[in-house]
Amino acid sequence: MFEDIPVDVSPMYEGERIRAANMFVELAGPKSIGAELVQVEEDVEDGKIEVIGPDLNGMTEGEIYPFGLLIQIKGEKLEKELEGVIERRTHELCNYIKGFMHLNQRDQIWCRVSKEAVESGFGFEHLGKAISILFKEEFPIIEAISIKVLTDREEVETFLDNASKQYEERDAKARELSDEDVDVFYGCVMCQSFAPTHTCVVTPDRTALCGAINWFDCRAAAKMDPDGPIFEIEKGEVLDDVKGEYVNVNTVMADKSQGTVDRVYLHSVFGYPHTSCGCFEAVAFYIPELDGIGIVDRDYKGETPLGIPFSAMAGQCSGGKQVEGFAGLSLEYMRSPKFLQADGGYERIIWLPKAIKDSLIEFIPEDLADKIPTEEEANSIKEIRKFLREHEHPVVERLKESKKSAAQDVETEEVVEETATGSEFMVDEAPMQQVGYVPELTVPSSGGMKIIFKNAKIYAEKVIIKKK
Repeated sequence: MFEDIPVDVSPMYEGERIRAANMFVELAGPKSIGAELVQVEEDVEDGKIEVIGPDLNGMTEGEIYPFGLLIQIKGEKLEKELEGVIERRTHELCNYIKGFMHLNQRDQIWCRVSKEAVESGFGFEHLGKAISILFKEEFPIIEAISIKVLTDREEVETFLDNASKQYEERDAKARELSDEDVDVFYGCVMCQSFAPTHTCVVTPDRTALCGAINWFDCRAAAKMDPDGPIFEIEKGEVLDDVKGEYVNVNTVMADKSQGTVDRVYLHSVFGYPHTSCGCFEAVAFYIPELDGIGIVDRDYKGETPLGIPFSAMAGQCSGGKQVEGFAGLSLEYMRSPKFLQADGGYERIIWLPKAIKDSLIEFIPEDLADKIPTEEEANSIKEIRKFLREHEHPVVERLKESKKSAAQDVETEEVVEETATGSEFMVDEAPMQQVGYVPELTVPSSGGMKIIFKNAKIYAEKVIIKKK
């Protein structure tokens, strides 16, 4: 089946990482442009593979190139609504090819080809042939398939413009439905090869973290392939409709994560935020000094107000981890009326890149649009605080109320007292804002002892350390 392809093709290679030291070239990704698109067409020449632009043997080792992948399919049972579903499987199937790494989706794809694959004679025609075979195996309803691989910059730019319009048409359709209109949500485990404890919960108001799959796509996928990676979750009993907590969702999360995660809030970054894979389009992150939330997407090249770029932040919360104060999300979710509703929605957003703000401006409440700073107005905590005060952002009043409440409830300083055993410590409790979370923190102490906090949630209005 794959005899003419000079590298192995097998599910065993899914999850293969190609590091910079073993990379021949990089395709698309954060330093270039690219996109992938599946289209159902009436006229498709089966088996046709075109490479438009330099092939791998004409590329320079270590360079980064634009990359486009157009997959045209035909079949009596194929419908336009299946395009997004089949397109999302590109990620999984491309990773079956040894020496070819595929990350993300849509216009966020990021691919690498290994030196070993190129030395074996692997080229883009082989990529197209492998994808064609794999898609037909995975989806028997595909009767004909043709592939275009684009590496010429002008061709990729034109292709990207067209693909973006197709993505928007799909997303606009999904906005017509809300969570209250349905009895079924969907789960997706397509990213578990990279994030073993992650299950993406997709609802009408909450698209998949990758941004490539909405509720309609999931419905079509589950019907077409009931045993596939996308499956139904009966909505069932609602535990908290504001936070977005459901009994059945919790049960599925516990089962699919082997008990690692047993509780999830769909619309909050606090408490039990949704796990994050690695394909998410953006990250919501808590800024404790201002009791607000920032958003950063993978296209943003600078540092966030926390002093780290998107890549470092993504590394902290990806891989299927559930980290309070951080949550991967899709940009389409930011267009939902339920966007982080448990946290205050846009009234809690205090920073985001200008590119995101401009693209979402019609979905941001009009009275808040000028009150949320971007990197052009503020980058540091100090600059953001000044901007928020000058523009009377709602979070400023929230901070005032929080300080007032803390002042009323805390009339004396908290003192850490050693108990009679000399090895345990107690802290008087008081209602304050959470300012951090650490899985484990070791604090040195006198007398040869160490204080170890595990899974610590840290709350403070003020921290004072005194030597007695």
